[in-house]
Amino acid sequence: MGVEAKSPDGFGLAGEADPSGEPPRPDAAPSRWRLDSVVAELRLSREVTHNIRPKGRFRRPPSREAIAAIVDGLAASLFPAHYGGPELAIESLDYFVGATLNQALARLVDQVRLSLSFASQSEPDEAELVARAQSITREFAAHLPAIRGLLVQDLRAAFAGDPAAAGYPEILLGYPGMTAILHYRLAHALHELGAALLARLVCEIAHSKTGIDIHPGAEIGASFLIDHGTGVVIGATAVIGERVRIYQAVTLGARHFPADENGALVKGKARHPIIEDDVVIYAGATILGRITIGRGSTIGGNVWLTQGVAPGSQVTQAHARNNGKTE
Repeated sequence: MGVEAKSPDGFGLAGEADPSGEPPRPDAAPSRWRLDSVVAELRLSREVTHNIRPKGRFRRPPSREAIAAIVDGLAASLFPAHYGGPELAIESLDYFVGATLNQALARLVDQVRLSLSFASQSEPDEAELVARAQSITREFAAHLPAIRGLLVQDLRAAFAGDPAAAGYPEILLGYPGMTAILHYRLAHALHELGAALLARLVCEIAHSKTGIDIHPGAEIGASFLIDHGTGVVIGATAVIGERVRIYQAVTLGARHFPADENGALVKGKARHPIIEDDVVIYAGATILGRITIGRGSTIGGNVWLTQGVAPGSQVTQAHARNNGKTE
């Protein structure tokens, strides 16, 4: 009968615990993996050779789990009948909204503070961080009625623009495009108020849920519809007008990235498309660069565009039929 080979530290060759039932010695793992050396080298990389964080105290990052819970609370406050849970009674709506919103905003203050601290390149003053986080959260709360108004317009656009939509509850609860837009509307407000890292995380939570990637810095007008949605990408400096409808796998991206004389990318330059009002962009279209798609245009499926088109244009793979001159 064969005997299983073991390493000297009491583990099997594949790293399993000793089948005899004896627990491994406390120093077994450090001995086996030479962790003292590895940890020392990682510290050197982290602090010296490959340092990527500002000098100073160690800072806690914001929590994706906490942010997701905050967004859930905000969504329930905006649409309590849909996101408030099955036990909610109409007589208690205002109480529910007030209590839920209070809890979500209290949590939001902490995540805003953490995101501001973590993203800061200098050593932030804790008292100033707390005051700024509270100010951002107060202003954000004041924007919530307007955000809900925009979301209702988006909801109506989805119902009017999708013949398969049976009603508003189906869209709010089951449409990934609506989920992504809700996250974007909240994130955009935070982005405009100065909580850029937190805003990006809100949109990335939606990205992981829906496959729709909207940068919170994009400017998107009312009555926006993303139908189906998987694979949609909307860049940071994109500008989208009102009553725009896009389908799955559409990219509103950059054609090139401006660089300085040393070859370093220049941040913040406008490099994504401008989509004017009443434009429809069908599945798989790719529109790149700071170009303008004129009002009322239709961009066909799988079209690749790097030049703007005049208002009222109809662009297909086979040809471009314009009511005016191509820009």
